[in-house]
Amino acid sequence: MQTKVTKAIFPVAGMGTRFLPATKSVPKEIMTLVDRPLVQYAIDEARAAGIEEFIFVTAKGKSALEDYFDHSPALEQELEAKGKGDLLEILQSTNMESGQIAYLRQAKALGLGHAVWCARRMIHDEPFAVILPDDVIAAETSCLKQMVDAYQETGGNMVAAMEVPQEKTKSYGVLDIKEDMGSIVSVNGMVEKPKPEEAPSNLAVIGRYILSPQIMKNLEAAETGAGGEIQLTDAIAREIGEDKTGVYGFRFRGQRFDCGSKAGFLQATVAFGLARDDLRDDLDAYLQDVMAARSAAQ
Repeated sequence: MQTKVTKAIFPVAGMGTRFLPATKSVPKEIMTLVDRPLVQYAIDEARAAGIEEFIFVTAKGKSALEDYFDHSPALEQELEAKGKGDLLEILQSTNMESGQIAYLRQAKALGLGHAVWCARRMIHDEPFAVILPDDVIAAETSCLKQMVDAYQETGGNMVAAMEVPQEKTKSYGVLDIKEDMGSIVSVNGMVEKPKPEEAPSNLAVIGRYILSPQIMKNLEAAETGAGGEIQLTDAIAREIGEDKTGVYGFRFRGQRFDCGSKAGFLQATVAFGLARDDLRDDLDAYLQDVMAARSAAQ
């Protein structure tokens, strides 16, 4: 039995420049997908996987993120007084208890690996998860819960993975597969953003990880990789080989939306809207009207 994973790191220090001007004053992680901010989907996924400690690596200008998870007594009292129990329950579900959440600053934007390394003193000698809130995953069983269950069989290090078109491998970390066992693959190596013709496979790493504490020691070297940044994939790749804990890719069941891009964010909005009983009929009717109007105009 592997050590239980109870800590998760959320790297949220990015400036969100692809969403300017909105992110001039609003952290990207607080931008609303239907009626919840992006970060709430990540928190809910982590909770469903048994995470108990939530570590946010932030930067200047992220105070709204911290405020979001705080209690709001005045608003709660008003909802209770007006008998809006359903809204009160939703509001209270976003609260984080004292000591359950921590915020750390990444003073310099040196890459994902560096952001994870910033949380090293809170990880100690335990396995931990990393969740990138930009990757929103719709799944019957949360992606991280699927990974936690698989991790109990493999140990080592595990990354969420999905097949992508060969021409898009240049945008991802890509796995060099050693053995394909279905949902789990063992890994020979990892390549960060390879040229399509040089990619070892089309199995790409996306923003969910379960990592051994050794990864923090690997990051200590602060060696730069692709893009001149400290890459998390490089630190993970060091765990491949003899006398190492090993690296595994996990093909999760679910649909991933890249909410770090405008197109992905819009696609997620439609998908999550259609999944809601209270929104489905109106949204579906509107989309059908839009498509009918487009067809008529062609």
